Amino acid sequence: YLGQTEVTVGQFRKFVTASGYVPESIADGTGGYGYNAAYDPARTERHDAFEGRDPKYSWQNPGFAQDDTHPVLNVTWNDAVAMTRWLSKIEGRTYRLPTEAEWEYACRAGTQTRYYGGNDPHSLLRIANTFDQDAAKNWSNWPAWQPFALQGHDGYAFTAPVGSFQPNAFGLYDMLGNAWEWVGDWYGEHYYAHSPASDPPGPADGSVRVRRGGSWHTWALYARCSFRNWNSSHTRYTLVGMRLLREADTAAPIKP
Repeated sequence: YLGQTEVTVGQFRKFVTASGYVPESIADGTGGYGYNAAYDPARTERHDAFEGRDPKYSWQNPGFAQDDTHPVLNVTWNDAVAMTRWLSKIEGRTYRLPTEAEWEYACRAGTQTRYYGGNDPHSLLRIANTFDQDAAKNWSNWPAWQPFALQGHDGYAFTAPVGSFQPNAFGLYDMLGNAWEWVGDWYGEHYYAHSPASDPPGPADGSVRVRRGGSWHTWALYARCSFRNWNSSHTRYTLVGMRLLREADTAAPIKP
């Protein structure tokens, strides 16, 4: 069973409050990344308005306003796994991150097009919160970004409350856009050329973990069902969140 929505700020807050877990952006003292509207491109080598790592940024502050209904950001792969372990313990069921294959199957929901809304990038305006004219206005100092913004409005310059857009045929929201989602797999560039055809579990080892689906700041080119991206397990970023999976009740439960 895959979560209908991405894990929200409110859900993550309940986890850290109840478990005492300290997210990595706070535990290691280096913070996360965040949006800074005051960034002057003439005085920095950066190519966008993000800055970090900085202790002022974390899951509690990505540099823009969020409430408890928005997807949690600035969480590492290790943070996501910690939440699945805590849920497994308190509920006596097995929670985990989906495999990359499970994620893409769920994202496509029976479709074979670039996006589960069709092949037209502008179909994303109905189903996903990605880089459009609402977001582009916050990158006015970076003109190179403007041609990549969709010519339309999804209503959100940053993250949207989860479930704000049309779900796919499986009833899942925000499988594209809003927040990149960690999955369980190591990244293997050529793994799927040789993997099992049914339920491939992902490489046995690797150096970076996979994230899928794109975010509120992602161009349509990268917000496709098939696009793959990756980061280290310790990466925390203002575009990256998670969605959890619960194994079927027929599976052997984990004892608390």
